[in-house]
Amino acid sequence: MKQLWCAVSLLAGSLFFSSNAPADTISSGALLQQMNVASQSLNYELAFISINKQGVESLRYRHARLASKTYAQLLQMDGPRREVVQRGGEISYFEPGLEPFTLTGDYIVDSLPSVVYADFKKLSSSYDFIAVGRTRIADRLCEVIRVVSRDGTRYSYIVWMDTETKLPLRVDLLDRDGETLEQFRVISFAVNQMNPSIQALEKANLPPLLAVPDDKNVNFAWAPSWLPQGFKAVSSSKRPLPGMELPVESRLYTDGLFSFSVNVSRAGTAGATSSGEQLLRNGRRTVSTEVRDNMEITVVGELPPQTAKRIADSVTSRATR
Repeated sequence: MKQLWCAVSLLAGSLFFSSNAPADTISSGALLQQMNVASQSLNYELAFISINKQGVESLRYRHARLASKTYAQLLQMDGPRREVVQRGGEISYFEPGLEPFTLTGDYIVDSLPSVVYADFKKLSSSYDFIAVGRTRIADRLCEVIRVVSRDGTRYSYIVWMDTETKLPLRVDLLDRDGETLEQFRVISFAVNQMNPSIQALEKANLPPLLAVPDDKNVNFAWAPSWLPQGFKAVSSSKRPLPGMELPVESRLYTDGLFSFSVNVSRAGTAGATSSGEQLLRNGRRTVSTEVRDNMEITVVGELPPQTAKRIADSVTSRATR
């Protein structure tokens, strides 16, 4: 696996080349917004690989719009058959050994990189969109654009976008040192083709919809005093977890591209660590835990370890402010 990532890193350095300037002068942010629209409006099929530190996955993604409704399918091509399908605002999951279920959602998570679905107009206050040049991916000419946070507290993306269809053909997620954490890379694709399996979703019997409690109005006696620019709280919950005497209070934050949660429980309850700090990163996800002021504070999400720890350090209760 180490050899694979070394090869990927070396290849990335040779992929960019200078070419004639584009005929138009569309800004990088506008091009990225066109990618967002194309990914959600075109009929297409992508065969791609997903590379991260755990290995390589081969997947196929189909997308279509029928009667103003979105239909999609994500299929794992190797190993046990794992499938996720979308019909309108419902996402159904099928996996060996588990009872199929359906959740509400706007798109299939992990079908395409999350940057594809971002609203770049809103991101423009916190991110810079930098045109790098043009190169070829899957025998197609692509615009190459970097997405970089202005305050340097987050990961960054490099996007390779097909100049004709505006679909993403490669996306790299980089840490703050420029190391590749994840890579999405299209091997082949077709546009304006409707697969029969997608059409069949119109009348398919899907699993029942799971009910998810709505805890958006939950109030807590704590809050972080520092957040990276652009992050806002979008939901809160207070639920018991297995092995814990008292419920864990959680608040989810997002900037429209990355997300994380702050989770607080009373120190000394079953499952809480007695003292000290813990910091762990696994790919894009970081877990930062510390115990103080009778609270166990855990930050979990798509953040560099330094940023996650700074957020955890800033959490204070109303009594200590």
